[in-house]
Amino acid sequence: MYTESYLCQLGELTLKGGNLKTFEKRLVDNARSYLSPLDIKIQLRAGRMYIDCTKEDSQAVEFCLSRLIGITGWAKTQVVDKNLDAIKEAVMREALFAKERGAKTFKIETRRSDKSFPLNSYELSAQAASDVHSQAILQVNLHKPDLIIRIEVREKCFVYGNAHKAPRGLPVGVSNKGLLLLSGGIDSPVAGYRMMRRGMKVESIYFHAYPYTSVEAQEKVETLARKLSLFGLETALNIIHFTDVQLKIRQQLKEIPTFISKVDNKEKKTEAYSTLLLRFCMMKTASLLANYIHASCLISGESLGQVASQTIENLAITEAASPLPLLRPLIGLDKEEIVETARYIDSYETSILPYEDCCVLFSPKHPVLKAHIEDVLFLYEALKVDALIQEAFEKREIKIYRASDSIRKMLEDKNQKN
Repeated sequence: MYTESYLCQLGELTLKGGNLKTFEKRLVDNARSYLSPLDIKIQLRAGRMYIDCTKEDSQAVEFCLSRLIGITGWAKTQVVDKNLDAIKEAVMREALFAKERGAKTFKIETRRSDKSFPLNSYELSAQAASDVHSQAILQVNLHKPDLIIRIEVREKCFVYGNAHKAPRGLPVGVSNKGLLLLSGGIDSPVAGYRMMRRGMKVESIYFHAYPYTSVEAQEKVETLARKLSLFGLETALNIIHFTDVQLKIRQQLKEIPTFISKVDNKEKKTEAYSTLLLRFCMMKTASLLANYIHASCLISGESLGQVASQTIENLAITEAASPLPLLRPLIGLDKEEIVETARYIDSYETSILPYEDCCVLFSPKHPVLKAHIEDVLFLYEALKVDALIQEAFEKREIKIYRASDSIRKMLEDKNQKN
C-alpha cells in the first residue's frame, strides 16, 4: 500500500506549447525508468507530477528525484481533503515537524487552481496559519522564513514544506544524442551533465593509453560515467585504446623535428604541436564513433583560454577535425563555476584523484598557442595514422551504466543491512 506521496514541480518544459505533451511523456517515461526497481505510481496533471510509493522505497525515490532532469524541485506532500480543518491540521504537522529540526519562523504560500474553493489564496493562507501563529509554534516572517509551507488546492489539496532542488532543464532524450569526450578531469563530466540538462542523451568516449596511463585512470573514468548515468538514465562508455596512435605521433615528430610553416614560411618545431595533433586524432576517432551510434554532435569540456590547446585559434583547429557540430557548454565558464557544478553532481572528488589521462602524456614544454589549420593538416598527413585510428575504433570496449541498476544496488545494500 502506498503511504508516501511526492509532488514534483515541472521546469521549462511547461513553456513548450504544442510540443508540451511530447515533453511531458518523456519526463514521465524517464521517471519510470529511474524508478523501475520500485513499486510506485506516477501521475502527471496540470504542470505537476505526483509519485506515490511505500515508506520502504521513499529514500530511493528521493534519491532519484534529486537527479531527475526536467523538474525544478520536489517535496514530500500531505494529500488531504479540500476543507479548512483538514488543511489546518496538515499545516500544523508541517510546522511541528520543522520546529523539531530547528525552524523558528514560517510563512504560507497558497495556489488555488480550483476556483470553486470558498476561500481565495490570501484568505486560505491567513486561516491556515492562524493556529500555528496563535499557539506560538512558529513566528510569521514573510521575507526570510525558515520554513515555507505551500498549499495547492487542485482536485485534492496538497500541503508540503520546503521543496528540495532538482536539476531543472529539459527531460533527457528530447534533444537527440551527443557523444562526450570524457577524460578523468573535472571539466568533461560537467560538460556532459550540462548537455543532459538541455535534453540530450549522452554517450561517452574515453581514450586510454596503457601502460602509460594506469588501470586506476580507467577505473576513475568508469566511475565518472556511472555518476553521469544517475542524471542521464543510461550511458555507454566507449573505451578506445590509443597507445599505438600516441606512440606513432611521438615517433613521427622525432623523425620530423622541424617544418616550414605553410602560412608564414618560418621554421617551427613539430614537438610544439604534439598535444594539438593528439586532440585532432581523438576528434577523428570520435567522429567515427558518433556516426556509428547516430549521435548528432560531439561534446567537449573545453573552456576558452584555460590551457594552451584552448586558445581560440587552437579550438578552431580541434573542431576542424570533425564534420559534426562540436558543442562546448563550458566555453565561457571559469574554473570556480565548473568546480561548483562538479561538486553538485558528485564528480569532483573522483576527478581530482591523482591518475593522469592520456592527454598529459608526452606533452610539449612549449605548446603552440596559435596554430594554423594548414600546418596541422600538413603534420597530420605526415603521420599516416588513419589506419591506426580505424583499428582503435574497431577494437573499442563498451561498458553500459544505468541509473536503475544503481537504485537496485541501493535497495540490495539496504536489505542486507536490515
